[in-house]
Amino acid sequence: MIALGALVAGAVVLVYGGREKRQQHEVVQAGAAPSTAPAPAGEVAETGATPAAPSGDTPEVLHDFNALPNPVKRMLLQIVDAAQSGEIEKMRPVFESNELKPMVTTGYVDDPIAFWKKASADGTGRDVLAAMLNVMTSGFARVGEGKNEIYVWPYFAETDLGKLTPAQEVELYRILSPEAALQMKKAGKYSYYRLGISPTGVWQYFMK
Repeated sequence: MIALGALVAGAVVLVYGGREKRQQHEVVQAGAAPSTAPAPAGEVAETGATPAAPSGDTPEVLHDFNALPNPVKRMLLQIVDAAQSGEIEKMRPVFESNELKPMVTTGYVDDPIAFWKKASADGTGRDVLAAMLNVMTSGFARVGEGKNEIYVWPYFAETDLGKLTPAQEVELYRILSPEAALQMKKAGKYSYYRLGISPTGVWQYFMK
């Protein structure tokens, strides 16, 4: 039975599927969503455009993993499994089995793995994998309807950071350094990594 497990030393990490006696935990909210349909197989979705919620939509913020459609759960847990391996190349079969390559920036990128390695602190991409896990331990948001519907982590990307509750601030500090969190709170806008998956289980993006 697919489960979301908890972690060690005060940090919460997503784990998945078929592992005995793991307690299920809430995954959590958020983010901006691409507003067009998926690109054809093998292409990057939405090149040249920053993911954004459809105009006028108020995102539905959720914390319950079981509220996700099954295809979203499956993709989420595949991403988690690959990220927990510590080997970024294990992410390649995840997005190659996808209908498209996930967006990793606003421009066209042929190889997300190479992009993530280049963007990482040490060239291995492990800090990028850690960022994936961190944003997925926060709440998520359901944004849009129909072909524009998407589930996004973390919900902060759709939230006014100047109006967070104390509990939400703690959640934000689990994703960001205090310095980065304070800067974003002053700006009122989340500008760190976000991850989006369509209701059909297509991984749309992981980008800042």
